[in-house]
Amino acid sequence: MKMKRVIPAMTLAILFLAGSGLFGQSSPERVEPPFWWTDMFHTELQVKAFAPEIGNTRVTVDRPDVRIKEVVAVDSPNYLFIYLDVAHTAPGKFRIDFHQDGQVKYTYDYELREREAGSRYREGLNASDAMYLLMPDRFANGDPSLDNQPGMIEEVDRDNPSGRQGGDIPGIIQNLDHIAGMGFSAIWLNPVLENNQPRYSYHGYAATDYYKIDPRFGTNEDFRDMVGKAEEKGIKIVKDIVLNHSGDHHWWMDDLPTADWIHHWDEFTRTTYRMTTILDPHAARDDYKRMVEGWFDHHMPDLNQNNRLLARYLKQNSVWWIEYSGIRGIRMDTQPYADRFFMSDWARYVMNEYPYFMIIGEAWTGVPAIISYFQGGKENHDDYDSHFPSVFDFSLYDAIGRAFTEGDGWGTGMMRLYNSLAQDFLYPDPYNLVVFGDNHDTDRIFTRVGENIDKLEMALTFIFTTRGIPQVYTGTELLESAYEHDGHGELRSTFPGGWPGDPVNKFTREGRTTDQNRITDHITTLLNFRQNKPVLQYGWLKQFVPEDNIYVYFRYDENDTVMVVLNNNDMEKELELNRFREAWDGYSEASDLITGQRFNRFDTWTIPANTGMVLELE
Repeated sequence: MKMKRVIPAMTLAILFLAGSGLFGQSSPERVEPPFWWTDMFHTELQVKAFAPEIGNTRVTVDRPDVRIKEVVAVDSPNYLFIYLDVAHTAPGKFRIDFHQDGQVKYTYDYELREREAGSRYREGLNASDAMYLLMPDRFANGDPSLDNQPGMIEEVDRDNPSGRQGGDIPGIIQNLDHIAGMGFSAIWLNPVLENNQPRYSYHGYAATDYYKIDPRFGTNEDFRDMVGKAEEKGIKIVKDIVLNHSGDHHWWMDDLPTADWIHHWDEFTRTTYRMTTILDPHAARDDYKRMVEGWFDHHMPDLNQNNRLLARYLKQNSVWWIEYSGIRGIRMDTQPYADRFFMSDWARYVMNEYPYFMIIGEAWTGVPAIISYFQGGKENHDDYDSHFPSVFDFSLYDAIGRAFTEGDGWGTGMMRLYNSLAQDFLYPDPYNLVVFGDNHDTDRIFTRVGENIDKLEMALTFIFTTRGIPQVYTGTELLESAYEHDGHGELRSTFPGGWPGDPVNKFTREGRTTDQNRITDHITTLLNFRQNKPVLQYGWLKQFVPEDNIYVYFRYDENDTVMVVLNNNDMEKELELNRFREAWDGYSEASDLITGQRFNRFDTWTIPANTGMVLELE
């Protein structure tokens, strides 16, 4: 699709007058990043300035410890890219002047701030954490005055399940206790950047400003405040970002900096979603091109990360948000759809700045050989290294959705879990994968297990006790049920009690049903146990081939052993323990965390139907 919009003539005229001698000196309309920090690992700083005809100006700075390395004018005369060396610069401000015809046309007071102590070595998400996924627009409305903002196209429409509902950052802050109380130590937020799109702006995956929180959620300062308040409750924030595409109403779409800023096609061309073409040694070049350069949707233009100016812009934007807000992780949307070599460079750039940070890639395929390709440290056939510490385990996700509703078979039922984990040899670090049963794009886990509360308990028991970092989607504790193909409005329903006037408040025990409290309590029991059991975070996994649809595995280290039994049958079963002696030998007793039942002999145990047992060995 060949397209290039231009700023309307009237707008350009007004902006030009504002920057001319008629109105005196003015600042550029946009400067990104708006400020930076000293003592960063990367000492070269790209500054992007946008204003009428700024590309025809000459640049100077007023501090000798700031050196201009390069100034790049581009296709559009309304942009200028300035590369500064700030390796030996002290905190403080300096002036950037843009000269034309012997006069200063624009000026900007640029600030280099002092880094927070220890910022470089912040601890990111890791296997000791459990992550709660929430969609800000659907979680809680803490400040109704934010609902509709001047200049924002889409307004709140609570009668439309696919429209904005009004959730915001204050609503998250007000309900942090609910999340912390269940034992979650991390929150993954769906994107919160400005999405000034005509429709479906609530989900956040079509950014229109990379340096601005959507004002219907709050301000940049509100976001930073939320991160700080979450930290006080022991919760790390994982920010969802998208580098593959922007929204088609992004401000730069009216005047692209360069002709190759986005991928153009003669007519709209959607990505094929065929991730196999990235790895396929026999792939046709056209298939690869359509996969990587095709647009994700009509309103999501595909960014060209091979443009060096854009590539640096995106790298710095990620670092800016980490440094500014204090987040502990990034979830990368559509990881394989962007140029994979750029993604590798981006991740290395971020991890060089923050060595203990967490980046989680979304590579949505159920094939472990493909998923593992996108986790950093893998010795791939083409020497590719993504430098992503983690990816979502979509293979195990597929297995979880089928295992608990199937009977015993060669490859069905509990064997699905076993077979998926048996392929961990493909991953460079399987203990750093994210394990989940659903998210905002999939059928609800309660739906996937046939709306059977016993099966849900078993599935959650597995997610919280197997290797990896567990993740749960908002509403699981409320037994929310929905199929993705029935529409995202139902799938992404609002949290009852999060809006003024809601008839019930399910953030409270009194507002939840008996079954909802049962699952909430189950989550709370397991996560609080997990928080205090390093063996369930970092311990090795030993699994035994399931027999008679009973799956037994152990998490163990030099100090501790936990045994997990999942009886995926509609009747109680006798379990002969001698088969598992190599894992429990040396222990004489076991206590079930969930029921409190104690076993003082490792002989034959009776396991109730559709039950998961988490046994602490003594």
